[in-house]
Amino acid sequence: MKLLRYGPKGQEKPGLLDASGTIRDLSGEIDDISGDILTPQGLARIAALDPDALPRVEGTPRIGPCVGQVGKFVCIGLNYADHAAETGADIPSEPVVFNKWTSAICGPNDDVEIPRGATKTDWEVELGVVIGKGGRYIEEANALDHVAGYCVINDVSEREWQIERGGTWDKGKGCDTFGPLGPWLVTPDEAGDIGNLSMWLEVDGHRYQDGSTSTMIFGVAHIIHYLSQFLSLQPGDVISTGTPPGVGMGQRPKVYLKGGETMRLGIEGLGEQTQRVVRA
Repeated sequence: MKLLRYGPKGQEKPGLLDASGTIRDLSGEIDDISGDILTPQGLARIAALDPDALPRVEGTPRIGPCVGQVGKFVCIGLNYADHAAETGADIPSEPVVFNKWTSAICGPNDDVEIPRGATKTDWEVELGVVIGKGGRYIEEANALDHVAGYCVINDVSEREWQIERGGTWDKGKGCDTFGPLGPWLVTPDEAGDIGNLSMWLEVDGHRYQDGSTSTMIFGVAHIIHYLSQFLSLQPGDVISTGTPPGVGMGQRPKVYLKGGETMRLGIEGLGEQTQRVVRA
């Protein structure tokens, strides 16, 4: 299934994308794409519905973030061998963990704001993992059973604040609009081989990132297992799993967003995002 949320900011309704690409309204069946709806039982309830019997959504509504009421937005850094190489970093021996604040979450096609005073705002196309079955101390062999679905994430980053402002990556990662999610939450049965999905990002038509999840250092199952040793994972938590090479920081000379650009990005089978870059 491809699940989504549509409508004005803060008033999104749950929806389903049917086989013809038409949005079907789920608001008569569920309250939101969040929490218990993302558990195996909740998803089974949606899967049992006949899409043709659901109301069609007319026109072209705004698409909101594909998950609502996100509890945690956990990210993995330097998780692609070729990206680590372009930044001059060593291959991590364990996953590098940081957080984006949930206030960073926005729709996949909403404007991305460069914060006031920012000078090194960058892009990162990433595979997002949405937890459906919670747990702690999850065995790696069973970890994928805890996934509700996958989505596209743009891990927008302000590099000066991330790297040069006194430590901790979080302050350069969690600014408002720095976490576009969607357009769809794609359930595992339709997501394809998550270990070998092509992914790309363009700025004003120039393709900077053109990679594959196949160069991940730590795969999705290991990341879930690893994180669950330190924190409980709950339905609706989002994990962003790292980016392939081609970020602005890795260009020679470096390229950063100034405002006025258009970013387009996507992952094979998971959809595309388009964001206009504006200054706050």
